[in-house]
Amino acid sequence: MKMSAEEICQVLKEGELEKRSDNLLQFWKRKTCVLTTDSLNIYADTQKRSKGKELKLQSIKKVDCVERTGKFVYFTIVTTDNKEIDFRCTGEENCWNAVITMALIDYQNRKAIQDFKTRQDNESASPGQQERRMARAP
Repeated sequence: MKMSAEEICQVLKEGELEKRSDNLLQFWKRKTCVLTTDSLNIYADTQKRSKGKELKLQSIKKVDCVERTGKFVYFTIVTTDNKEIDFRCTGEENCWNAVITMALIDYQNRKAIQDFKTRQDNESASPGQQERRMARAP
């Protein structure tokens, strides 16, 4: 999918989010996150943004299990390989789950439009293919 450099670099939300660790004790660790139109970038330290993890929107299947408790909103990001990543954020000013969901929907819509245009271009480039299809139609 081709996108302009402007679209790739556009920051949708930036701030702190807590991620549940993968180890046995499963502590909540505060992370600095930057959501762009293309990915969710997760950094361990606010100051050093060089060492971080990038979770591409193309590898996210859905945002699931949204639950609100007194202070926090808990949600899970499910990846295309069915890995679950748990997050929580404070409920008042941070609705990360909604922003990530909307970014994911926007990404999937842009990809669907691009795929449709590519398919149309391929069909118009080969008129013989279209004639064969029409010959089979009742």
